[in-house]
Amino acid sequence: MVFQQRVKMSDVARTAGVSVATVSKVVNGRYGVAQATVERVQQVIHELGYEASLGAQSLRSHRTNVLGILVAEFEPFSTELLKGASQEVAGSGYQLLAYSSGDGEGAAVGWERRSLARLSGTLIDGAVIVTPTVVETEHSFHVVAVDPHTGPSDLPTVDSDNFAGAVLATNYLLSLGHTRIGHISGRTDLKSAQLREAGFRSAMADAGVPVDERLVRVGGFRIESAAGTAAELLALTDRPSAIFAGNDLSAISTMTVARDMGLSVPDDLSVIGFDNVPESALVNPPLTTIMQPLQRMGAEALRLLVDLIAGVERDTHIRLPTELVIRSSCRPLH
Repeated sequence: MVFQQRVKMSDVARTAGVSVATVSKVVNGRYGVAQATVERVQQVIHELGYEASLGAQSLRSHRTNVLGILVAEFEPFSTELLKGASQEVAGSGYQLLAYSSGDGEGAAVGWERRSLARLSGTLIDGAVIVTPTVVETEHSFHVVAVDPHTGPSDLPTVDSDNFAGAVLATNYLLSLGHTRIGHISGRTDLKSAQLREAGFRSAMADAGVPVDERLVRVGGFRIESAAGTAAELLALTDRPSAIFAGNDLSAISTMTVARDMGLSVPDDLSVIGFDNVPESALVNPPLTTIMQPLQRMGAEALRLLVDLIAGVERDTHIRLPTELVIRSSCRPLH
């Protein structure tokens, strides 16, 4: 495949029959160019597909009109957030740059520092950072965190009500008659995972149902690690009749393990997840889950970032509600 060389300002000037200085004035919206010339240059820019270099634009104006959304990796959670941010950026006067740290598992502490160092100052005017491992408030530009590992701090933050969502999930299983309920938790260093486990324990305590500590195990929010945890739980002689998984990927992994072990979901095991990523509705049976409004979280984070850059005074911590989405992976205890 042959790629066309980047169109330069001199190419536009030559084709339009004007000087490079004239093209520069048109591109940067400066005065002193006849309207007919402006229209001719703009037509050539459109025909040739000329785009000003972000780096050069930044040096001239100290602005790129580009906002970054930084993730450790592109997986269902961050992808849904990105969809919401990309919808919200329309009409804002900004463009959106999605950037992955390239750290594989996404667990490397400090990945967001390295990403910001690469992008700040020349490529983006502000950033939304998804599940940052380190929350720092000193930045050269505005930064908004979505679901930070340590929870809300002085950094502008968007998250959802993880505790209330876990209470919803647990109460739903209890309402179906389940009392031996397992919990596959997320990463131990992630505040949202801690809140979901706390919500699970709170709902069990309020119902007067003791938690069997053998049924609470770390799954890490990942398909592979959750599979091993699910296999351990389902191999117990007094295995749980229901499992509340810390996220949808862990729940889907649990359903796969159960099927491989000859168990039927939901006849032999009820499973509920958390997030409501698109995959949750596509598995067999469709997964009952707790909905985080992921796309709205991405949109709210983008809107908050734009407002902060514009100097708008507003609440810098946005917590969105969670909801129970009932599908087919849970049933009343026999």
